[in-house]
Amino acid sequence: MVYMRVPNAGYPQRGVCHKRSRFVRLYLKPAVKAGFFVGNSAARYFRNKGKGSLPTFVPSMRRKTMRNDKCTETREYPAFAAASALRGEGVFPDLSASPFLTIPSFVDVHVHLREPGFFYKETILSGTTAAAASGYGHIFAMPNLNPVPDTLENLNIQRAIIEKDARIDVRPYGAITTGEKGERLADLAAMAPYVIGFSDDGVGLNDPALMREAMRIARRLELPIVAHCEDLTLRDGGYIHDGVYARRHGHKGISSESEWRPIQRDLALVQETGCKYHVCHISTKESVELIAEAKARGLDVSCETAPHYLLLCDEDLQEDGRFKMNPPIRGRADQEALLRGILDGTIDMIATDHAPHSREEKSKGLSGSAMGIVGLETAFPLLYTKLVRAGLLSLERLVALMAIAPRRRFGLPDAEEAGDYAVWDLSQAYEIDPESFYSKGRATPFAGEHVYGKCVRNVLGGKTVWDTNDGSADNAKGML
Repeated sequence: MVYMRVPNAGYPQRGVCHKRSRFVRLYLKPAVKAGFFVGNSAARYFRNKGKGSLPTFVPSMRRKTMRNDKCTETREYPAFAAASALRGEGVFPDLSASPFLTIPSFVDVHVHLREPGFFYKETILSGTTAAAASGYGHIFAMPNLNPVPDTLENLNIQRAIIEKDARIDVRPYGAITTGEKGERLADLAAMAPYVIGFSDDGVGLNDPALMREAMRIARRLELPIVAHCEDLTLRDGGYIHDGVYARRHGHKGISSESEWRPIQRDLALVQETGCKYHVCHISTKESVELIAEAKARGLDVSCETAPHYLLLCDEDLQEDGRFKMNPPIRGRADQEALLRGILDGTIDMIATDHAPHSREEKSKGLSGSAMGIVGLETAFPLLYTKLVRAGLLSLERLVALMAIAPRRRFGLPDAEEAGDYAVWDLSQAYEIDPESFYSKGRATPFAGEHVYGKCVRNVLGGKTVWDTNDGSADNAKGML
């Protein structure tokens, strides 16, 4: 078995947690219970009653399938040295001295590629180039486009551009309702063979009768409903979280109830219909609790969160459009609940909700800017730096959240069998510079953050889609 030692960085960083005792209660104990530590460093830490150094993660690329607290399957994902893989010399026996790591290529189940209809924000070429350069092999494209993919005819417009321009695998969602207006159902059956699921992402579907019928059809078609859960009647003109920052600075807030109330309603419909159901970008502690309860009842439910909800809370906001997205960055208690959720398995995966806009659309402050930030090119470096290197999460668990769990939930082939992998240089340290992005979008709240990790090679189905050593980066810049 190959191991890669991740250096222990001591205390968690500011904005995640402040005290060691709180860290142990909120994060470390759930992580140990869930089996995300290798070795006995955590047990030794508890025996010493919290004295000494925090446990060091020594994760392997070994996946354990847990069911009823029992390991039912173990599959190894050996970590390759990038130099060895590139030379075709096989697997290094020990990676402790190597900064390179090969892991399954990531799957992002929530990406806005903006084409057709909004090519000034992003194109399928620019968005998939950003994804390829960031270790992603598969991305799922949201349907808030023009035309909306609500019929096979409209969907085929998008599919034709994907076929022509995509640098990696892109799987579109079909809309749940015509025009995403929430008034009548789209042509779900006609689109079913060509989509990964059905979503009205960008707006909430607030008609329970229509959602019930959509779930019944989706179950018959054996595809998931992927829900943007937002009750617009509870939004009341808000544009950031209804919390500390909004009250201090006189902004209109979005309540947490506007997210968790529709989730609560939908879970009752899942119980009734037996539909496969996935919740987009959860951001509140109540959402985590509802999904945990639903899973305990045996419902076919999964969910995602995004890096900005794990790494920021509303106390970190600035008067800048790059801090504005929907749902908004929530309070500290919500952030802590989400971190617990990725440790205990309540949250199944991490998606980016990559949502690029033009500079003009993001230049109007918190109140006037469009909602959405980019995330494909920052997700893994941020999470590796802020969570793994900080000792909050094992590298193995992060890979599961970004690569393995999405494949299994949405029925993609196993990465090892498909020949999908990415090589990362974890020693590369740099500051996030939006001007270097391949995406057309530039808005990120993490501009200037110091991070580690660059993707140096990305292979999809045995074919190289990105390689920093063969001119791919220069060619991509020229094409864009």
